[in-house]
Amino acid sequence: MRSYKSLNDVVGWLVFAIATLTYLLTLEPTASFWDCGEFIACSYKLLVPHPPGAPTFLLLGRIFSLFSFGDVTKVSVLVNALSALSSSFTVLFLFWSITMLAKKLVLHRPVAGHTVPGTPEPTQGQTLLILGAGVVGALSFAFSDSFWFNAVEGEVYAMSSLCTAAVVWIMLKWENRAHEVDSDKWLILIAYVIGLSIGVHLLNLLAVPALAFIYYYRRTQNPTTMGGVITLAVSLVIVGLILAGIIPGLPTLAGSFEVFFVNIAGLPFNSGIIIFLVLFIGLLWFGFRYSFSKKSRLVNTAMLSLVFILIGYTSYLIIPIRSSYHPTINENNPEDVLSFVSYLKREQYGDRPLLYGPQFNARPIRYEDGAPRYVREGDKYVVAEKRQNIVYDDADKMLLPRIYSPQPEHLYNYQKWVDVREGVKPTMGQNLSFLFRYQMGHQFWRYFLWNYVGRESDIQQSGGLWPWNAGKAGLPERVAESPARNNFFAIPLILGLIGLFFHARRDSRNAFIVGLLFVFTGLAIVVYLNQPPIEPRERDYTFTGATYAFAIWIGLSVLGIAELLRKVLQADTARAIAASAIGLLAPAILVAQGWNDHDRSDRYNSVDSAKNLLNSLQPNAIVFTNGDNDTFPLWYAQEVEGVRTDVRVAVLSYLNTDWYIEQMRRRAYESQPLPISMPADRYKQGTNDYLPYAENPAVQEVNLKQFVDLVKQNSDLLKVSYGEGQPSMMSFPTRKFYLDVDTAAVEKLGLIPADRRKQLVSRMEWDMGKGAIEKKNLVILDMLATNNWKRPIYFSSTVAGSDFMNLQPYFQLEGMAYRVLPLKDPNYEPRSSDEGYVNKDLMFENMMKKFAFRNLNKPGIFYDENNLRFPANYRDKFARLANAYLAAGDKAKAKQVLDKAFEVMPDATIPYDYYSPQLVPALVTVGDQARAQDIMDKMTGRAQVALAYYQTHNPALFDIESQTYLMGLQGVYRAAEQVGDQARATKALELLQQYYPRQ
Repeated sequence: MRSYKSLNDVVGWLVFAIATLTYLLTLEPTASFWDCGEFIACSYKLLVPHPPGAPTFLLLGRIFSLFSFGDVTKVSVLVNALSALSSSFTVLFLFWSITMLAKKLVLHRPVAGHTVPGTPEPTQGQTLLILGAGVVGALSFAFSDSFWFNAVEGEVYAMSSLCTAAVVWIMLKWENRAHEVDSDKWLILIAYVIGLSIGVHLLNLLAVPALAFIYYYRRTQNPTTMGGVITLAVSLVIVGLILAGIIPGLPTLAGSFEVFFVNIAGLPFNSGIIIFLVLFIGLLWFGFRYSFSKKSRLVNTAMLSLVFILIGYTSYLIIPIRSSYHPTINENNPEDVLSFVSYLKREQYGDRPLLYGPQFNARPIRYEDGAPRYVREGDKYVVAEKRQNIVYDDADKMLLPRIYSPQPEHLYNYQKWVDVREGVKPTMGQNLSFLFRYQMGHQFWRYFLWNYVGRESDIQQSGGLWPWNAGKAGLPERVAESPARNNFFAIPLILGLIGLFFHARRDSRNAFIVGLLFVFTGLAIVVYLNQPPIEPRERDYTFTGATYAFAIWIGLSVLGIAELLRKVLQADTARAIAASAIGLLAPAILVAQGWNDHDRSDRYNSVDSAKNLLNSLQPNAIVFTNGDNDTFPLWYAQEVEGVRTDVRVAVLSYLNTDWYIEQMRRRAYESQPLPISMPADRYKQGTNDYLPYAENPAVQEVNLKQFVDLVKQNSDLLKVSYGEGQPSMMSFPTRKFYLDVDTAAVEKLGLIPADRRKQLVSRMEWDMGKGAIEKKNLVILDMLATNNWKRPIYFSSTVAGSDFMNLQPYFQLEGMAYRVLPLKDPNYEPRSSDEGYVNKDLMFENMMKKFAFRNLNKPGIFYDENNLRFPANYRDKFARLANAYLAAGDKAKAKQVLDKAFEVMPDATIPYDYYSPQLVPALVTVGDQARAQDIMDKMTGRAQVALAYYQTHNPALFDIESQTYLMGLQGVYRAAEQVGDQARATKALELLQQYYPRQ
């Protein structure tokens, strides 16, 4: 038989191969939704993503992308494969970590891992037992829900897990070699990995307390409680020094030097940074000299560790370097040390109270100037903006504020978990109740159960699935038939608890270390994040460190089971085989249940939706989008695959910032700068952030071009003040806006479809409403006034109606976007959801010939909520197009459109529950009553079951999930009424009346 070391290596690499094969077979072939499109695009061209960036990930992603050898369609697969391999190596390091811990237990080595020279090799039975533990634990983690999800997409969390696994493994290696003269090299390697991990994600830092206890127990002959407290305190100080002292602290200090030596000493730009670097390097030199003079190994190791953390941290230099070249994606424009500090601190996202702060209805008593934001002007740095910090009454502050968000929708969701009332200060008991029930219970333990007990479905807010509630009787079809409905029968959980108890009994110190890792990468994150009562998506990917730690105990359960089998099976080898076989039930059921909902190998929806939107637009267009899922796939399509680079994508939320507006005024690929006429001083941060409505009875209406000119001139005619001593601000005096149109010039541009010539207006008129004009709205108004219809301007159809500024009467639907034209839709109704006049021929060309719907009709592919809602928008547009042809008397074309809608998205893959009632009237008109009735019957039947289930079995989800079904029933009712199907209309109405009062 081979030596233990040889077998440990071979089996480890075999586990690695299994994980790698699994992830590559289930890998998404394109850019997933959320941040993946942005990260893949930024990796491919080393662009600047959203703060705080991920430069280590970007650099490695760039290296992987080079293997595409010019085939840009392979870039996304390669960057996704980086996550797959990162995950595989995580599994490999976990295997070796488990076998190290298991070997100590099997050989009964002294606690805390004190190495005894001449420790005997494990016997054959012991070797099988140790390796079995490693295989069971590593593969259980490899096939766990959250980790597998991260492994098959181009995001940072897989690589973050790798950093955590690597430092734990390296620390255990150090523990076994701590008696060697050069053992500290392993500690320095950990420091370097931590430095690199800063350029991936900060989650890795939470492993430091566990590492500190490994060090303490190994270096201390007689550990004490006080020593443990001191060790924990020191480890938290180390985390704090890295988190606040090194990451933002050093750049902040460098920025202060820069401002002082440029503004006060009169030196040229970058002089302060050079002086800071010289002084800092001098301090490092002094530290090393001190360690040599005192012959202090501890100080020398600490200094080397600091230096190697900084070496790893230097990956961040790519951010300001690339930003200074003004790339096409350059979020926050961190091109100098001062803007770089703001970027690192993620200042654009604000902050949340952690240990002490205001509760949700705290009363602001004043505003104080916060840290200034500097920009270069001439040969000095000048203050561009002073951020305002709200100061609250001390009586409205409390320790550990959990109920803190003043947003109205958050108050409604707080009340689902605790009995809080508007205007009444929450008690400490209510805060703690929210912490334990929602933040820990719903946002951590629920996710934990997903991984090792089971998962009810993929629906947002769905819970875990215990064996005793796994039956499908009475379940909504969307839940019962979901591939994400996974029942593990709690086998991994039970095994993990066996491993935990066995580990705690045999080696309490190492069990404590693993427990510490579990707590800090799980519950401690919950406390630190202080999550609001509702999130835009599930956040389980944040807590894979905790599931990693628990997987160690799942592996060690093999040892515990073997101990239980000792009386039954005397032979070590037989006992090891039996225990391993029982333990392998965990990864076996995890992979069997999880494969179908983690297999993304045939999903192309996110990128196809982006390409379809871009291909909806005319040449040299401008399109306004929302953030994340609306935008990042578009960035990927343009930056990586080069799709429609003549189009300028403008993100509405970013248009509220000066750095983004400045970028929009530059050329990008084939796209000319946006037609923004305002000078930079009119949209700099702190200027015209929003313009309130201040009614002036003398002004009945305002000319848009004159209004924009007055804003550019900073005219006193638009200024208002809201109190003595308060600065004046620009406003708008009336809700009525108009824009004169040069009809002759518009006709020459050839913008008008033949059937809309009579709809051309010489004056566009609209009502801005009483809300404020935000900077983004001001920029759009500026472009409308300046563009003179030379460039097509669109809103994505997924943009919120509140951002349309009531311009809908002038919208033209051409695919997945609304074009703004000086043509007034004669049939527009303000309360109708059918916005935009349908340009039939252009929309037919786009949707029937240009659009891609890859695999949306292929059975067996798992589409989660995002992948269901996005393609469902196509149904709405197919219905609009079919109805437009019917209105024109062309039933043949309408039927062709309807057939296409069902061909590319049948109910079997994209359920009718999303945007299907709109198709019913058109289907009846073309004579396809059977299909129309099938839609109404299926939607009504599903709604009836789902609403009854959520009301009686899962009230917490009722308010969320009922919306989909109630809106569907409303659609069915209107459609049935429209086609004269009173029986189906009555049934839908009765269900609405039964459940709607709960809203």
